[in-house]
Amino acid sequence: MNPDFEKHKLIPAIVQDQITKNVLMLAFMNRESFDKTLETGKVTFYSRSRDSLWTKGETSGNYLQYQSHYIDCDRDTILIFATPEGPACHLDNDTCFGEFENTGTDLGFLTDIISERKHNPSDSSYTNKLLDNLDKAAQKVGEEAVELVIEAKDNRNERFLEEAADLMYHYLVLLAAKDMDLSEVISILRKRMK
Repeated sequence: MNPDFEKHKLIPAIVQDQITKNVLMLAFMNRESFDKTLETGKVTFYSRSRDSLWTKGETSGNYLQYQSHYIDCDRDTILIFATPEGPACHLDNDTCFGEFENTGTDLGFLTDIISERKHNPSDSSYTNKLLDNLDKAAQKVGEEAVELVIEAKDNRNERFLEEAADLMYHYLVLLAAKDMDLSEVISILRKRMK
């Protein structure tokens, strides 16, 4: 489904970060800017004040790399998922809606890195060594789980968090080694909550 540019010459485009899902900004698109976004992979808008196209980041270098889009049911609003290369706001804020940081608790950034290693292996990568040895990956999850339990009994919160991070990383590598995705685990958890 495409936006209805016959009915609406300018359509609002909401841009969300692909990983954090935070809303970064709102601007407008016409058919030409929408097509250019799909063609170049860089999010491009129509500037009402300049009466011309503008690619976000063309002067600052803070591009929005297009990932995907969705059109609402009336075909008069576009939701764009993008990866920001720096602040989305011209005031140097992460978003155009204030000064909050564009961060989240989503582990997408880490699963993306692991996936990148899996598809573009490197002999020097620790992640690749684990991905290539399922037994070693499983063993590391067990070791890190034990270390986390040990640290839970002490009052060293920083060390506990470090062990929790180690366990999470090794767990995600094990999932990738088994060609499974964290979203599959989350789906099971959601079903259990019903």
